[in-house]
Amino acid sequence: MNITENKQVVLRFNKEFLEAGNAEVLKEIVAADFTNHTAAANFPKDISGLVQFVAMLHQGFSDLKIHIHEQVGEGDIVASRKTIEATHTGEIMGHAATGKRVVINVMDFVRLKDGKYVDHWGRNDIMQVIQSL
Repeated sequence: MNITENKQVVLRFNKEFLEAGNAEVLKEIVAADFTNHTAAANFPKDISGLVQFVAMLHQGFSDLKIHIHEQVGEGDIVASRKTIEATHTGEIMGHAATGKRVVINVMDFVRLKDGKYVDHWGRNDIMQVIQSL
């Protein structure tokens, strides 16, 4: 796949899985041997960890909206700078709902092969956001 097609896969992951919570799309766009090299503590580094992490996000934050601000592709890597906006309407990591609007800053690097995620590296400030609730 070319860089433009890889960017579209990353967009699908963000919109259909992260934002909408549709784990079924992972069958189409994430390789069986996927590795999340920077998975949050206590989360598996495979697909099951993705599903657990996003379920936790959706439990604590409603109306998730992903905004991709920049996307850069080179070779088989797509890098994205994005924000996640949501409202804290449910319990997350011991924090009861506050009704606060939050913005989570994220930078991701994804390596794709044959149109599927195979590796992920990322940085975000979700722990700081949760601690501020």
